[in-house]
Amino acid sequence: MSKPTKPPSEKRLAANRDNAARSTGPRTPEGKARSALNSRKHVFNPASFAVVRLEELDSVAKLRADAIATYRPVNSQELFAVERIALGQQSLIRCANLEAGFHTDFMNETIALDGFPPNLLSDEITGDIQVARVQNRNLCLAVGFQRSVRKSEAWKLFVRYQAQTERLYRRAVEEFERLKKLRAELPNEANNEPINEPINETEIEPIAPEDLMPPPPPPGKSEADLDFIARFDEINARMKEEAKNNPKPWEFPDLNLKPKGG
Repeated sequence: MSKPTKPPSEKRLAANRDNAARSTGPRTPEGKARSALNSRKHVFNPASFAVVRLEELDSVAKLRADAIATYRPVNSQELFAVERIALGQQSLIRCANLEAGFHTDFMNETIALDGFPPNLLSDEITGDIQVARVQNRNLCLAVGFQRSVRKSEAWKLFVRYQAQTERLYRRAVEEFERLKKLRAELPNEANNEPINEPINETEIEPIAPEDLMPPPPPPGKSEADLDFIARFDEINARMKEEAKNNPKPWEFPDLNLKPKGG
């Protein structure tokens, strides 16, 4: 049998309180970054922000790690601002990729049926000047750009999207700088609150057809309640039968469950 523990003395409790009051929290950048996660309630899953078949799953995670190492957040609010910075950087990269795709499409506008772009530089203009292949390609790009913008408003929308992306990135940086000035009012106070773990999609069970239906009303003696229960059982049985041939339960037709006379 274990001996009962002796409660701490008043002198020990006073010393503990004095030590806690003098504590300044973590001092190293690594310790501050870890401590910033203590009071965190939401979960940041970088893989959920990656574009399928275009970006690596860890692309946002790498940007986030670089931003944390640079800005060194000391609390959960600063960390949230840093994550906004990482997402803004990812959006800027997407803008650059999208711009490259647009220019490739512009080049395709000048491709002939045989797969080669025509020589758009006239001999009357160049005369005896030697024309480099890259100069002809630049002209093809310009001509393709003109042809594309005449047919679609996509380029104008892209320019607006690019400007909005740059504004959001700058706002994220400004928000971090604003929070940084409030460190005296929002100190880093480490606690032992648990961090929510991300949901594993493989553990999500499929929804059964009966789970999509509302529960029947409490048992009663009214005719409307009895009619509702009978119709509910009938619809539930029919949905189970349809589920055998339909693997997507969310695509069942909308059913009217309003009781008669209601």
